[in-house]
Amino acid sequence: MQRSRLALVGAIAASALAITACSGGGGDTDAAASENAISYGTTDPQLLIPGRQSVAFDFNMAVWSPLTFLNNDGSLDYVAAESVETDDATTYTITLRDGWTFHDGTPVTAQSYVDSWNAVAYGPNAMENSGQLANIVGYADLNPAEGEPTTTEMSGLTVVDDTTFTVELSGPDGQFPLQVSQAMTAFYPMPETAMDDLDAYNVHPIGNGPFEIVDDYVENETIVVTAYEDFAGDEPTIDQISFVPYTDEATAYTDVLAGNLDVNGVPANRLTQAEGDFGDRLYSFEAPGISFLGLPLWDERYQDVRVRQAISMAIDRETIIDVVYGGTYEPATAWTPTIEPGTPEGICGEYCEYDPEAAAALLEEAGGFEGTMEIYFPGGGGLDPLYEAIANQLRQNLGIEATIDPSADWAEFLATRTAGDIDSPYFSRWGALYPSQQATLRVFFIQGGGCDNCIPFYSDEVAAAMATADADPSGDGTAYADVQELIQAEFPAVPLFNETYSYVTSERIAELVTSPVGNPTLREIVLAD
Repeated sequence: MQRSRLALVGAIAASALAITACSGGGGDTDAAASENAISYGTTDPQLLIPGRQSVAFDFNMAVWSPLTFLNNDGSLDYVAAESVETDDATTYTITLRDGWTFHDGTPVTAQSYVDSWNAVAYGPNAMENSGQLANIVGYADLNPAEGEPTTTEMSGLTVVDDTTFTVELSGPDGQFPLQVSQAMTAFYPMPETAMDDLDAYNVHPIGNGPFEIVDDYVENETIVVTAYEDFAGDEPTIDQISFVPYTDEATAYTDVLAGNLDVNGVPANRLTQAEGDFGDRLYSFEAPGISFLGLPLWDERYQDVRVRQAISMAIDRETIIDVVYGGTYEPATAWTPTIEPGTPEGICGEYCEYDPEAAAALLEEAGGFEGTMEIYFPGGGGLDPLYEAIANQLRQNLGIEATIDPSADWAEFLATRTAGDIDSPYFSRWGALYPSQQATLRVFFIQGGGCDNCIPFYSDEVAAAMATADADPSGDGTAYADVQELIQAEFPAVPLFNETYSYVTSERIAELVTSPVGNPTLREIVLAD
């Protein structure tokens, strides 16, 4: 489904195993039955504003255009921006293309971006994606530790003229041009009228993208967007998209199989049969998602690094991938997914390889493991088969009394993990919003980076190494190998899988096009003749 496949702010999104609250009784798809229109299964978004949305990525990437766009070959295209330039990786000058307008006809200007970014960053507005702007100088002033902010503007943003503005960052960051690409929705612009009433704007958002919303958003009803006639960018290949909300993921899958829905994500419990059901209409896109088995490092039983390494070596990733994921994932061999440039593949070495005898010996050398182990994960999202398999392998290979312990729902799990009230291994994953090691390492291993206690290992050494890597002028990601070496030495969690995001289509679709963020690029979808 639409969604959750790119990092849900809280880290559950994007995995076929994550809580994909998709389909169960969609809306009216007749609007998408015309020759040059498609229907797309989604979770009902509720929040559509780019600074707030968490499961409306596909809607956002249709209704807005980013400053830059990352291609599958790793190249960076400029879309709304003419250029994003810097001499020191700290102050960037962004020059906009001429002639771009919002869907209400008003021009998209440098002031539009500055006002939008300030609105998203302003603490009292409580925008869920505000943290995407945290490295801009002045962000802290809009989000004081105590009390209300005394300003509404970040000092790091300066309008030069109608098509030019500058961005000063808190430190050198060669990855900034990637951060303003398609999935970092907090960087999208909003028209001046949006600032007057953000709640009203959420009901009928006006963007600068290839498609515009037709009617006001109504909860649990289909959202129809049509091609914007005055769009200044490349013309989309289709004229209309109907985002159809479902509450049951199996129903959406069946609707695609029956030809009643054109595109939908593959639910976890259908991954093993999807190829048989759809053949070449199953698309599995490599994506910047990675799964870990989180460990409660505050529990003394997990303090010895050999215990953590033994747990990793006792897990048969290949078998789990075949049985649970239908062969669509790959074993993780590093601390970031392979799609992120410069990832030092194989750095995990023997500790990410299945070797039950060596695992048992290493655990014995560490003094064994006392007590039971109840693996904790969000209930209701189809994760049971994964954690049942892991628990079985830990019982068989290490003699640990391991069982599973699903939470009541995602909200309960998130609160428990964030508070550190877990005494067993647990669900941990992230789907990065741009394919850079920075986007994964910062979230997991920098305090306040975006996924609190996903991997509760934070050190000054890692933070310093991250700052050095961020400032690397080459921008090719190789500098992050030093960060991964530090993490590997401590082995704070168990790397499991590099994820793919899987989708199925009706016979109306000839080709589903993607980008390095893993979601379909709907404006480039190819319809069958």
